[in-house]
Amino acid sequence: MNLNQVTLPARDVAQSAAFFRRMGFLQIVDSDHYARFECTEGDSTFSVENCETAPAAPGVKVYFETARLDELVAELEGRGFVFDVRPVDRPWLWREAWLRDPSGNEICLFHAGTIRKNPPWRVERRGA
Repeated sequence: MNLNQVTLPARDVAQSAAFFRRMGFLQIVDSDHYARFECTEGDSTFSVENCETAPAAPGVKVYFETARLDELVAELEGRGFVFDVRPVDRPWLWREAWLRDPSGNEICLFHAGTIRKNPPWRVERRGA
């Protein structure tokens, strides 16, 4: 199986769509209640869909990986994006930065490289 997409709840789809376009994502579907985007690297997509209320905390967290994390964060800050957490090295061997979209969904920009799928503590289990 391959993950097709993740859909984020959005209180204002137009505002959320503008936020993700400003981040550099390519919008490929646009309606008053739904927007879909292609990621800037790889073949993944994600979408935002209208919801009346934001999910309760902690809500949705979405992770976007980039090898140029620090450079991208600096570019986005230059465009007015405000980060809750600037790039920091984590004990699980990832470097992460965190911000929120207009609906309050948590967005993690990170770099993990091969550690993402192959951490030193990796286990492999299938079936019951």
